[in-house]
Amino acid sequence: MPDNISNIGKQNSNLYNLVHDFSTDICCINSEIKTEIMKKRKLGKSGLEVSALGLGCMGLSYAYTPVMEKKDAIKLLHAAIDEEITFFDTAEAYGPFANEELLGEALAPFRNKIVIATKFGFKEGKPPLGLDSRPENIKAVAEAALKRLRTDYIDLFYQHRVDPNVPIEEVAGAIQNLIKEGKIKHWGLSEAGVQTIRRAQAVQPVAALQSEYSLWWRETENEIIPTLEELGIGFVPFSPLGRGFLTGAINANTQFDSTDFRNTLPRFSEENRRANQVVVDLLKNIAAQKNATPAQIALAWLLAQKPWIVPIPGTTKLNRLQENIGALSIELSTDDLQQIKIAASKIDVQGARYPEHLQQTVSK
Repeated sequence: MPDNISNIGKQNSNLYNLVHDFSTDICCINSEIKTEIMKKRKLGKSGLEVSALGLGCMGLSYAYTPVMEKKDAIKLLHAAIDEEITFFDTAEAYGPFANEELLGEALAPFRNKIVIATKFGFKEGKPPLGLDSRPENIKAVAEAALKRLRTDYIDLFYQHRVDPNVPIEEVAGAIQNLIKEGKIKHWGLSEAGVQTIRRAQAVQPVAALQSEYSLWWRETENEIIPTLEELGIGFVPFSPLGRGFLTGAINANTQFDSTDFRNTLPRFSEENRRANQVVVDLLKNIAAQKNATPAQIALAWLLAQKPWIVPIPGTTKLNRLQENIGALSIELSTDDLQQIKIAASKIDVQGARYPEHLQQTVSK
């Protein structure tokens, strides 16, 4: 073989090795960055450890329209796992049942790496039919959810809404039995009031409370958060981005699909969206200082409130998923938080978050 051809072969081999080593280094760096960004948090004293941001999965198949194609929803769920999100939130009522079935299909191959939260508490899993937290229904819902989720245990099983016809002590007792059977690991409450939380905790320790909390809904700061801190219960805020409003992608001119859940919410009327734009403007001002987006500031603010708070923003878009995760790398200083607190205190957010019939089911 001529020397020049031999030399070319060696050069190509050396170039290949250089590129391979460089690619390996980049992969390692990316892995280290991802591990550093996707921090873990524990939900209160429960010991249940999850990614610092979870994924609210309701919108993948329910409430917000148009609903995603299943293959696209599965692709998004797999992307979340690739980004090291480990905490996925669903409920029998989302569909009903369709959302649990979706997660069961998408997440089964990764079951030992993730934490799944689902919920019970409605007749036949349909909110319009009313509440049902009778012990026999709780057991039946758990059995059905296990099949839909393709698993033999549920990590976190919430009571979706407090049932005034069933003492919370009976609910906690039913949960206690499911824990003894190994069918659930932890339990939680959703939209419960302080007295219910205390009574539930006295029977079976509560791992987490789920309720709405964001820069445009802060009622939980009055009594709920201090109670959770006292009792060692984690807090999982849903709608941390104000059902999309705090991203800046929604304004007074936005037209929702006729079946979109937000059409029923007073806070999303055209005049209230116009009035509440001031909240987004505040986030945009802070975001400009941090080279971030309004959504990232909204999530970073939530994460800075308590180390046992784990927001679960939902999305149907990969770029939004990645944007949300970017919030974990944003540090808000004491001065930043004080600036936001002062500015937010001057804003009077317009519109109730629920219509009256839904508001009657919360804070019981």
